[in-house]
Amino acid sequence: MTWAVISQAFGLVFDPYVLWIILASALFGLFVGAVPGLTATMATALLVPVTFFIPPVPAVAAIVSCTAMAIFAGDIPGALLRIPGTPASAAYTDEAYAMTKKGQAELALGAGLVFSAIGGLFGTAVLIAFAPVLAEVALKFSSFEYFWLVVLGLSGAVFIGASSRLKAVVSLMLGLLVSAVGLDNPGAYPRFTFGNAELMGGVSLIPVMVGMFAVSEILRYVTSIHPPPKFAAEHIGNVFRGMWELTRKYKVQLFRGSAIGTAIGIQPGAGADIASWITYAASKRFSKEPEKFGTGHVEGIVESGAANNSALAGAWVPALVFGIPGDSITAIAIGVLYLKNMNPGPTLFINNPQNIYAIFLVFILANLIMVPLGWAAIKAAKTVLRAPQNLLMPVILLFCAVGAFAINNTVFGVLLILLFGLFAFVMEENGFPTAPAILGVVLGGMLEENFVTSMIKADGNAAAFLTRPIAGFLAAATLVILAWPLLARFWRKPAVAH
Repeated sequence: MTWAVISQAFGLVFDPYVLWIILASALFGLFVGAVPGLTATMATALLVPVTFFIPPVPAVAAIVSCTAMAIFAGDIPGALLRIPGTPASAAYTDEAYAMTKKGQAELALGAGLVFSAIGGLFGTAVLIAFAPVLAEVALKFSSFEYFWLVVLGLSGAVFIGASSRLKAVVSLMLGLLVSAVGLDNPGAYPRFTFGNAELMGGVSLIPVMVGMFAVSEILRYVTSIHPPPKFAAEHIGNVFRGMWELTRKYKVQLFRGSAIGTAIGIQPGAGADIASWITYAASKRFSKEPEKFGTGHVEGIVESGAANNSALAGAWVPALVFGIPGDSITAIAIGVLYLKNMNPGPTLFINNPQNIYAIFLVFILANLIMVPLGWAAIKAAKTVLRAPQNLLMPVILLFCAVGAFAINNTVFGVLLILLFGLFAFVMEENGFPTAPAILGVVLGGMLEENFVTSMIKADGNAAAFLTRPIAGFLAAATLVILAWPLLARFWRKPAVAH
């Protein structure tokens, strides 16, 4: 049975049409990731309108290959312009730029390319190994377990990597408020519709995503007063020279970065950005040469670069098994899965196993073709990075508007992306992160539905949320995360006194 399913998955992926979609999406991801200010999440959001017109497997393949390329491509402007193309590249941008000024641009970019691919393959191996096992466990979940799982995901998004927890909580609450709009609630009561028939069906996830990630970036570009960046390197040599020696010298760092990146990716709301910063800090902490960090030292790039793409694959574990996004990219992917009737959850592994194996194959293929396509992108960097943004941004805005209109064929979708774009722009300008808001929109309905269902089952007895073994464990884990800031402060006090 398994071999028949795998054979069917190979047939789905290695179809010429699907391969063409993967190639086109990869090139698009490389372009968007290499342009400063255009993030991997924005690339994914811009692809969503295209997925309306293609079958399920190529639709998901487009997202996977695009995001893998975009995360790596962010390294290119980081090394050459000192401007990270994506937030995931920000952790080691100064390091890579320092190497470029020392005449080692090809070493910095080669390390980012090769170790991103290796990290991505590591994360894919974990996804293949653990997602089916977790799916079997998830089949035993009831509404009680799913309620705590959603709460755990939401609390993790707030407390993992948030610079201001209060602002992250406010952002999350705003997202939950948006998820409450419309008739889609246990009582089927119209909430926050203000008499508008368009809002009866709720606020669609796709306009929220496109607005908050793409339109907000366009507004940021329009309001920016910074001059265009200048190149630090006129010539880039062989990017593969010395990679084998780096692999042998930093094999521990490579494994540690891949493992930590995957583990962080699995945490709901964390993603490649946080994985990159944490692994770069870990690399410096455990390095035998910490004094070299910041002066153009490749060790941190090896570890952090591997973590970026391993986190991408890790984020798909909770997305596929529980329908809970590991990061903002998988939040968009979940929306696409629902559109294609591939509802994420443990039953997906039973009802459509060939599609799951096809997704696994796409991950492997995307990380393998990253090497030749990434090499070509590095060589073409001068042309890509000098694309006039004053022409690029209006075209992107047009794509956003067309995609929003295509959802329900109404102008209301276009108004929504503009509204949420302005909303996200104001939030970020005032230090409020947008990721918790997105998670609130994605998980709000699931949170309410499972809570109400559980209360009906328990006849109003709230203690039932803690009596089941798995639910009790998830509740304890959630409480630990929520209480962690207070516990950490309590433990720090004796050390200060001493």
